Amino acid sequence: MRQLWSQHAPHIDAVVRRLAGHEEEAVDIAQEVWIQIFRALPTYRGDSQFGTWAHRIAVNRTLNALRRTRRLSKIETDIDEATASVEHGSERAMLAASIEDATARLSPGARTVFVMHDVEGYTHEEIATALGITAGGSKSQLFKARAKLRKLLAPVIDGFRSDTDREHAAPAY
Repeated sequence: MRQLWSQHAPHIDAVVRRLAGHEEEAVDIAQEVWIQIFRALPTYRGDSQFGTWAHRIAVNRTLNALRRTRRLSKIETDIDEATASVEHGSERAMLAASIEDATARLSPGARTVFVMHDVEGYTHEEIATALGITAGGSKSQLFKARAKLRKLLAPVIDGFRSDTDREHAAPAY
């Protein structure tokens, strides 16, 4: 079990974090996912790779946990000023942090569909089945998520372009 966890934990935990959108929630859900994986281990038949099997458990368990915790509230998360600041580092790290922050600000439904479709590669039909919605509903949520992400990330992208323009500008004499 330790070897399986060591090998697959980074991927499984990343999937849970992306779907959950909040670090504290993701830690709790990831723990539940690993408990479920270890409990279901005797039923693993080897029809697919272990990583694929565990990934499916992670997605299903995370979606179930999110449904349970967000059943009554569909409020978008306000960004905390402390999380808005990015430590000095590479532009790539800043951009990644900005994308994660923007994704966390999406409504739960839009974030889930965005992550499942654009990050994990699920089809709209697969998402519809997993979430109990229509394929059209999945497409609508994805459209809304992308539009909101464009809006949220526009200042970051504009700032990045401005920095790049200054770096490549000819010196003034």
